[in-house]
Amino acid sequence: MRYKCSALLLFAIAAVVSCKNSSSLSADNGWSTYAGSKEGNRYAANGQITLKNVAQLKVAWTYSSNDKDTGNRSQNQCNPIVINNILYGTSPKLKLFALDAITGVQKWSFDPAAADSSKKEDALAYYKVCRGVVYWADEKSENKRIFYSVGSKTYAIDAETGNVIKDFGKGGYLDLTEDFGRKTESFVSGTTPGIIYKNLLIIGTRVAESEDAAPGHIRAYNVLTGKLQWIFHTIPHPGEKGFETWPDSTAWKRLGGANNWSGMALDEKRGIVYVPTGSIGGDFYGGNRKGTDLYANSLVALDAATGKYIWHYQVVHHDLWDRDLPANPNLLTLKHNGKIIDAVAQITKHGYIFMFDRTNGQPVFPINETPVPQNALPGEQPWPTQPIPTLPQAFARQHFGPEDVTDLSPEKHKDMLEKYNRVKNRVMFSPPSKDGGWIFPGFDGGGEWGGAALDPETKVMYISNTELPWAQVMIDVPKNTNDHTLQGEGHAIYNKYCISCHGPELKGNGTAYPSLVNINKKYTIEQVSKIVENGRNMMPSFKQIPAADKKALLAFILKLPEVKGAAGSDVPKEPFSVAKPTYQVPYTMNGYNRFLDKDGYPGIKPPWGSLNAIDLTSGKILWKVPLGEYPELTKQGIPVTGTELYGGPLVTKGGLVFIAATKDEMIRAFDKATGKQVWQAKLPAAGYATPAAYTINGKQYIVIACGGGKVGSKSGDSYVCFALPDK
Repeated sequence: MRYKCSALLLFAIAAVVSCKNSSSLSADNGWSTYAGSKEGNRYAANGQITLKNVAQLKVAWTYSSNDKDTGNRSQNQCNPIVINNILYGTSPKLKLFALDAITGVQKWSFDPAAADSSKKEDALAYYKVCRGVVYWADEKSENKRIFYSVGSKTYAIDAETGNVIKDFGKGGYLDLTEDFGRKTESFVSGTTPGIIYKNLLIIGTRVAESEDAAPGHIRAYNVLTGKLQWIFHTIPHPGEKGFETWPDSTAWKRLGGANNWSGMALDEKRGIVYVPTGSIGGDFYGGNRKGTDLYANSLVALDAATGKYIWHYQVVHHDLWDRDLPANPNLLTLKHNGKIIDAVAQITKHGYIFMFDRTNGQPVFPINETPVPQNALPGEQPWPTQPIPTLPQAFARQHFGPEDVTDLSPEKHKDMLEKYNRVKNRVMFSPPSKDGGWIFPGFDGGGEWGGAALDPETKVMYISNTELPWAQVMIDVPKNTNDHTLQGEGHAIYNKYCISCHGPELKGNGTAYPSLVNINKKYTIEQVSKIVENGRNMMPSFKQIPAADKKALLAFILKLPEVKGAAGSDVPKEPFSVAKPTYQVPYTMNGYNRFLDKDGYPGIKPPWGSLNAIDLTSGKILWKVPLGEYPELTKQGIPVTGTELYGGPLVTKGGLVFIAATKDEMIRAFDKATGKQVWQAKLPAAGYATPAAYTINGKQYIVIACGGGKVGSKSGDSYVCFALPDK
């Protein structure tokens, strides 16, 4: 399970040739930004906790916000920050709080529900994600602010008092649905925090996955006033660089996506912000968006002061597999071919690291445009090649064949091999089809939003990696029939908005996508209407559905001939006009289907989750170890398998890598040179987040949000902080 590399020798060599200009080598007095630094490296420069004393770590404090969901639907993916001995973080219901970072005692809390009269409990039923917060200060005036997002609002909060700063934006917040240059009714949400450059807050957003998604443009706002300062159009407008690459000159008017939901990195000295983007809306069929889809699935370098384009590299052309760039890039300085290079490294869902000279976008290692399958659905035009880096080595397996199907038992192998054989396309980048194709690594990676940790001294990157196949099977979007009853019209609306998650028969797929069969026995008309309007659990709001369409949708879901709308007006039984989209996608995916056996274990041979160390100077993998354990399998004599992983690692100067991220609710420490596990502790709930490290009065602390709630885990609402006992 482990690569037998000369890891210790490589570490020693890397330390000797370490460049003086490496980022973030100053003493670590805190964790001042998301991912620890604007370089995005999740690195702690303090070395108090070491290989020799890590076994002595104890819980220093625990904080609970007491707002987890008792139905185990809530999460907390926050990577908190620490400024001037104060820890700022968020809760499962996105309360913002300030804690004494030594004791964990709360100083203040801001509740967005209490601050916004429109935020009734129904509107908070959708558990929005906030992965962190942003701090800005004008030390001369002692003006200190925290910026953080709650759904479509980004608040400005006084860092000293927890009060809303009313003269910012629209009475204390930015409305993220505005300033796109065109009207959008599809949902927009802030997830991963933005980044500060001087007096600018540069932010991205999460948008819908469907063809009616909002634009994903990158925007910068004045931190004092909340006024828009610049915008970069990720689908270029007429006259902008890249517009000529779109065969359809009207694409910028009607398409959305190409958004930054995963974070950014900033070269503050040069004033360059590095922005990874996702796919164009309408993830799995691109007949209405021919071409490479610039600037989707790209790493884009922008002038942080003006938003002007500097360079870009597109990692996936004409994405049909939801291969968003899933995490912020990492900045480093290394020696390559005898030359010192300021570089940027970007991890991907499909298990690669793309590395560039960050001043000009030239690849550090060669990247080959590789021919890929072209057997596409009618109307689709997949791009003929995809970029594959020669180095660094892929940190995830790149092939899923019949020989890789699980062998936990002969019965499971037989059952899962039969399921494997039903999916016909087994080569990466096979276009979506009705015969099906394996997405491996899966839709959630490979690399994911937890991001990579990078040691700027050794140039070694640490990545958590899930290896779970997902099946991508396309179906025809059911054609509108001559059934012009209310239910018939509602069926057409369901096919547009709901079928890819809940399936053509409304049966759903596990806890993430519940069945809607007989939902009328569980919820009232008014309750279902509010769920559609506001979202619920991990389902986002569908406010963009026109009122008449929503009423028809309710009639179909609830199997009712007559529905009373939220306002109480009767909906007619006879035909009425339902708004039709300007373009109807002819195919959709039949659901997000993990390849799991009947007991919920991955249907592929282990490792199912791993922690990986890659030397970015040589591009070689130093070590790979399974991460996470199923104790019941270990008791059967099965070697540690790893689990699905959600959350990233933290690397320290003291020789350690800390990571939670596992289904078994543990946080662990590894020897960063060898991958040997040297410490672990049980958490109150799974730590599906990235740890933060900070130092106060010479004492180093490690803190993790324990929110659980994903992949069947119980929800939590705690932060647990570890430190060495006082002498």
